[in-house]
Amino acid sequence: MTRRAHIAMVGIPAVSHVLPGLEVVRELVARGHRVTYANDPLVADLVTGAGAELVPYATTLPVADADWPEDPIEAMDVFLQDAMTQLPVIREAYEDDRPDLFLYDIAGYPARVLGIEWDVPTVQLSPTYAAWAEHEATVMEALRALPGAEEHFARFDAWLVRNGVTELDHTAFSGRPDRVLALIPREMQPFADTVADTVTFVGPCLGTRADQGEWTRPADADKVLLVSLGSACTDRPGFYRECLKAFGDLPGWHVVLQIGAFVDPAELGDIPANVETHPWVPQLAILRRADAFVTHAGMGGSNEGLYCGVPMIAVPQATDQFDNADRLESLGVARRIDTADADADVLRSTLLELTSDPEVARRLDGIGSRLRASGTAYAADLVEAELPFRTR
Repeated sequence: MTRRAHIAMVGIPAVSHVLPGLEVVRELVARGHRVTYANDPLVADLVTGAGAELVPYATTLPVADADWPEDPIEAMDVFLQDAMTQLPVIREAYEDDRPDLFLYDIAGYPARVLGIEWDVPTVQLSPTYAAWAEHEATVMEALRALPGAEEHFARFDAWLVRNGVTELDHTAFSGRPDRVLALIPREMQPFADTVADTVTFVGPCLGTRADQGEWTRPADADKVLLVSLGSACTDRPGFYRECLKAFGDLPGWHVVLQIGAFVDPAELGDIPANVETHPWVPQLAILRRADAFVTHAGMGGSNEGLYCGVPMIAVPQATDQFDNADRLESLGVARRIDTADADADVLRSTLLELTSDPEVARRLDGIGSRLRASGTAYAADLVEAELPFRTR
């Protein structure tokens, strides 16, 4: 029997990074461990709702207005600066309360620095891809060719050296963690067969999320469609108007349209009787009752769609969403439509074709059944296996 441990999670206050690992935190607390969670108070309710103790810091990330840089090097600079700012805060918080193990998000660099400094084991909870065999020779080399990359990586290396990390450069430090639990299906990982054996694909860890509210499927709805572009890339009134044209008054379909915080419902015009619009919805609760999902193909939404066995129309907006959309399409469970091509006729015909294809349903059933049989308990077992002690 594993004795009670102090497990410290270090994350960032982006919901798409907090939610994937939250059930693992909840499960570890339920097993009797003390779990602390270093993050901005912006996500305090999520953290404490899972039973963890919030260790607060003030983020420098643009999460409040979602004004993320489009340039990839500038985006990496934003995350590095946040890590630099938070490291002394987190070090001070844990100096006299050192954990037995650090869990950390892919952007939670301070956890690995402190793990090396204090000889504390570290486990990364990755909400997205892990590095594969050719990652450094392909993705990283492409990044190095961009303007500003040399300066960024030199700054990263200098920060590591200043903090006593002398045996790892930025590539090894961020790309080759000691241990990774990937909270994604193996099917979503590029070149999965070449990923290091220190990575375990535990798949999505999804609980009830009762704290986010429930949703009731209307009694007269033959089929339900959820349309959501997530939490960041939601200022798309033109796209939402095309969705209303495509799916409004579509016989037998009830539509839930999430429009985010940046769109005034008045911009959409008249709302058809079979459509409900909201700035935010309890996505997982709806997907468990849905028949189709129009998604931006963020990793979180992609995972939830696969877990719930819902056919997807992927309309990628940024970053990894384009690759995710292609991967979902290659699995035979989705169709990719780029935003410029997503007019009402294309959206409607794609929905009807996708939801009437028995092969799509068969593939989703196989993937979803496997994912629902894995998940949270397995991930918690693997975390406990990394503790520096095992028995009372």
